[in-house]
Amino acid sequence: MTNINFNGDAVRKLAEILVETDLTEIEYEENGHRIYVARRPATVTHVAAPAHHVPAQAPAQTQAPTAEPKVATKADFNKHPGAVKSPMVGTTYLSPEPGSAAFINVGDRVAVGQTLLIVEAMKVMNPIKATISGTVTHILVSDATPVEYDQPLLVIE
Repeated sequence: MTNINFNGDAVRKLAEILVETDLTEIEYEENGHRIYVARRPATVTHVAAPAHHVPAQAPAQTQAPTAEPKVATKADFNKHPGAVKSPMVGTTYLSPEPGSAAFINVGDRVAVGQTLLIVEAMKVMNPIKATISGTVTHILVSDATPVEYDQPLLVIE
């Protein structure tokens, strides 16, 4: 096994640069030694648009939650105020482990801080949590599919 000359000060300085520049990763190489530092981007916060006042009506019948995601075009929800977007490139998982129940289904009511799904990036499971409370109206991804940064994953209204 070779002896590694670890430079903690260089790692700390690179981490400071990440924060100052709002980058998610940085790599530095000198004299054949390479340092790579990465951080998870902050969770994207979405603010819901103000609701329009609608006169009271009889309660609408609610659709029963389904296990299958509602099919919709991701581009349709790019600017939706309730869209939850991926904070990173990775692979989505709708349940905590294969064969178990999904974290959420269309029609579910969610609260701030509730885990909605997982995005795996570089072998790290990153829970994506609700930043607003509401009802899940669309799930735009399937289990074990790749996603891009800022891609809409689901919609909460």
